[in-house]
Amino acid sequence: MTEWTYRLVIRAALGVFAVLGLRIDVRGAEHLPREGGAVLAGNHVGFLDFLFVGLVGRQRGRFVRFLAKQGVFTPPLVGPAMRAMGHLAVDRAHGEVALRHAVAKARSGEVVGVFPEATISHSWELRPLRPGAAAVATWCQVPLVPVAVWGSQRILTVGGRFSLRRGTAVTIVVGEPLTPAPDAEPYAVSEQLRDHLQAVLTEAMDAYPDRPRDDADRWWLPASRGGSAPGRAEGLRLDEEGMRQADLAAEARIQRSRTGARFTPRRRGRIVTGRAQASPSAIRESAS
Repeated sequence: MTEWTYRLVIRAALGVFAVLGLRIDVRGAEHLPREGGAVLAGNHVGFLDFLFVGLVGRQRGRFVRFLAKQGVFTPPLVGPAMRAMGHLAVDRAHGEVALRHAVAKARSGEVVGVFPEATISHSWELRPLRPGAAAVATWCQVPLVPVAVWGSQRILTVGGRFSLRRGTAVTIVVGEPLTPAPDAEPYAVSEQLRDHLQAVLTEAMDAYPDRPRDDADRWWLPASRGGSAPGRAEGLRLDEEGMRQADLAAEARIQRSRTGARFTPRRRGRIVTGRAQASPSAIRESAS
């Protein structure tokens, strides 16, 4: 069921890419091993990044199991599909739970996909990395593979920006894997990963074939490259505000679901009272 669902979603995504006429260029896919556990660590500039990083796995005959925030698993259709594909929900307040599942996946020979920036970067520049991806690779002794996606922010990203313009270019660059020592400290490995990820992101930006059409179209370029995106400091502020708003929205969804659960109709038309309080652990698991 898991692989069947994954193949179906891949076909649907490829169909959407074809309709949009996306010009997708994947470079360095050979750095992802064809077998055995691995961690794919990507930058994050758009909501569709997981689809583009997943293309790297497709070229190597692998399915990538992504860590994604809990809220992605909430919608009626998307949530069941994410679970059916073997992806892992992350509660930002208790990421250690998802980390344990990611370790189990990697040790069993799966490819785990992680966005260690933890959110989309408003500046399009690389954010500080969280150590989860490095920790999984170190503890499981599997390759840690950096991958950069550039151009996906022009299709669908933060701030309500999206475009159905045909022919948008998306460049994906995969770097040489890191091989952490068994006794390596995950935070130090994460710093090494950031250097490698910055290198492949720079390569993807340099190789990107499109240029802004006019000054109004410079929004998708970072300020350091003459674009009108926020600078690093302002971008980080917007990132944190976005995560805070996402957490508040998730908490509101929890409250609505708890209220709805108190009045659940039975098939015979009776109204029964559900649990008055959800357990603390259940609240924490749904909080992001």
